[in-house]
Amino acid sequence: MPKTDDIGDVDMPDLDDSGDDNIIIDDYDDDLDDDLDDDFDEDLDEDLDDDLDDDDEVDDYEDASDEEIDFVVALYREDGEPQATDLMLSLANDLNGLIAQLRRLPGDAGACAFLSISDEFFVIVRVRGKVVQLLLNDSVAAGDWPIARDVVDFLGLEVADEEDESEIVGDLTILADQGISEFDMEAIASDYDEESSDLVRQLVGLMKFSSQFEAAVADR
Repeated sequence: MPKTDDIGDVDMPDLDDSGDDNIIIDDYDDDLDDDLDDDFDEDLDEDLDDDLDDDDEVDDYEDASDEEIDFVVALYREDGEPQATDLMLSLANDLNGLIAQLRRLPGDAGACAFLSISDEFFVIVRVRGKVVQLLLNDSVAAGDWPIARDVVDFLGLEVADEEDESEIVGDLTILADQGISEFDMEAIASDYDEESSDLVRQLVGLMKFSSQFEAAVADR
């Protein structure tokens, strides 16, 4: 075992009053902090870019123009009598606004709206108190049109790819109490060879609202 006096022979760092060794340590800490800050900034930039990319995807959806909107019509019964009201075309791009507007109508069994876009697809929205029912006859339309995307989002479904086959999404019994069975709804709504405005007219006819509907459409 070495004697305690021998410890003095061991070479030790020369620590003087200048504090140079502390400066070296401080510089290393500063460099480490800078690296961490750079990594954080890069991660933040990547997150921001991802958010911007997501926003760009949403911004890619252009509202349907007035010329592309075939009609937006609300149907309801008041004291048992069929009523039809032509709604603002802007509601064809605003599902929440359309739902709010339907809640204002005095329907005995709520109110429903039919809208058709560019004769490509149609949407039915029915509101009875707090209950909201939706039907979109062409799921692929959600890849191009805001209102169709809103319906798919409301239903908690994935947006279909362009390569997917068109299908009906939503509640096929939405108008069962208005004379349209689930079978009839599926048969009419899935007829993709027909223009969507004509499909709506078939449904409205089964509901016994044809004359009121046509009068509302003529008011445009």
